Amino acid sequence: VQLQASGGGLVQAGGSLRLSCAASRRTRSTYAMGWFRQAPGKEREFVAAITWGGGNTAYPDSVKGRFTISRDNAKNTVYLQMNNLKPEDTAVYYCAAREVYYGESSYYYTKDYEYALWGQGTLVTVSS
Repeated sequence: VQLQASGGGLVQAGGSLRLSCAASRRTRSTYAMGWFRQAPGKEREFVAAITWGGGNTAYPDSVKGRFTISRDNAKNTVYLQMNNLKPEDTAVYYCAAREVYYGESSYYYTKDYEYALWGQGTLVTVSS
């Protein structure tokens, strides 16, 4: 399975973007999903996470209240709605997937090393 992220672009501060992350094919596996970002010269950082069923989500304080992660398992797609964007949100955004097994469906993951599958990244640039 491969992940394809899309939806990045150039937006003014205060604007919105919605990123999408689509899986290349349907599988029997179930995945918890996450979004991370990496700005030039900085380490990759956690942005959002969601459980397989979509019932639980997590965000760092830097994006809480502005970003929303959601998923449509029928479409094998995860979304990141980003509102009230700030110049400091400028980064390459990556989606990631971690296969989960029986008993793990309610778990989300916030560390990049917890994910095995990664998309190619999509650039978000927020101008001031």
